[in-house]
Amino acid sequence: MLDDLDKRILRYLQNDPESSVAKLAEEAATTPSVVSRRLATLQESGYVLGHELVLDWSALGFEVQVSLRVTLDKTEPSAFNDFLREARKIKEVLEIQTFLGMVDVRLSVVARDMEHYQQVYRDFILVLPHISDIEALMHISTIKMDRRLPI
Repeated sequence: MLDDLDKRILRYLQNDPESSVAKLAEEAATTPSVVSRRLATLQESGYVLGHELVLDWSALGFEVQVSLRVTLDKTEPSAFNDFLREARKIKEVLEIQTFLGMVDVRLSVVARDMEHYQQVYRDFILVLPHISDIEALMHISTIKMDRRLPI
């Protein structure tokens, strides 16, 4: 269970993932050795999964982002596993989410341009197993993107 100090450390770390242990200690009103031990425990316990670098897709030449909502033909017991196994292999698929309800899976796909997207869609997406319906939502803009938790 997290105590107040753990939560303070995580809050500050979320806001500035590149913070030094000394800076985190100062912000959390404790010592660097305590912060080091707490961070190690938080990582070992699975509270901190890692650190990630956020890239600007557009600056790297990826101008198209599409969210694909997929409904699977669930008459085959292995439909989910078969679909997910093959979808994971597509390098342009950045995120895969599963749902309960009308839509079973959402794929987040990036491409350099519409021609590249069409090639990915035809050559890799449409051949995925057990698709009964697919809906494409073209990404226009990101209004909010925040992975920080309110702790």
